[in-house]
Amino acid sequence: MDTATAFTQEWTAFSVTEAPSPAVAVVHLTGPGRGNMMGLAFWDELPRVFAALDADDGVRAVVLAGAGRNFSTGLDVAEVLGPWLGTLRPGAAAQAAPRREFQAMLGRMQDGVSAVAACSKPVIAAVHGWCIGGGVDLISAADVRLAGADAKFSIREARLAITADVGSLQRLRGIIGEGQLRELALTAKDIGAARAERIGLVNDVYPDPESLMAAALAMAGEIAANSPLAVAGTKAVLNEAREGEIARGLRHVALWNSAFLHSEDLLEAVAAMQEGRPGVFTGK
Repeated sequence: MDTATAFTQEWTAFSVTEAPSPAVAVVHLTGPGRGNMMGLAFWDELPRVFAALDADDGVRAVVLAGAGRNFSTGLDVAEVLGPWLGTLRPGAAAQAAPRREFQAMLGRMQDGVSAVAACSKPVIAAVHGWCIGGGVDLISAADVRLAGADAKFSIREARLAITADVGSLQRLRGIIGEGQLRELALTAKDIGAARAERIGLVNDVYPDPESLMAAALAMAGEIAANSPLAVAGTKAVLNEAREGEIARGLRHVALWNSAFLHSEDLLEAVAAMQEGRPGVFTGK
């Protein structure tokens, strides 16, 4: 019988530890990419980490944070999208098989973030430093978001010729409202912790990472002290009203990006990143 838990398994992109507070787990994003970038190991391990925590009766609440100076600088584009970039070269024939493979991979990534939302143990995201792209997708699946004063947020995908496809467009509507979401997603602008608190993306802002983590652990401790059955039921009921709409939105964006991500604009975005310049896009 397998008795491994999230605490005893070895992870590449995460560390999972027990907090001083009883029944609280702390999950740190650890990379291995710069700034806790979300590479292949991250997407493989994310659903398994939260499935293990969900199955652990000794865990009643989870704090999710980033190791180092940032929460996450987002998707590791080269590692995750690299296998498909070769099919984007000018003159390359459109191929159904690579697009279906991409759709399946994107579905697995979406399922990873959805595992955070579906976890019966409430998840508190403690964000310091940069939280970009996939990082925003991830915290949108948490139950509560707290931030350090140095936190910076960006739904940056439009700058990279990508339609955000792992959950922020579906989940943030119910967190920050339609107008705020459209502004952030369509402009791909960066916002600081003060604006994030003002629009409801985060509940509270703390002066430094230490006080941020202390507050997150204290809140998790408050949750863990309550009836676990009632807490799980509360989360399930709150999730029920929106999960169908979110699932439909995720399916739609997976189909959209499977059809249109293979673009000259994406090639230009990759070249612009490599050359350290803004992209010049044509819509092709």
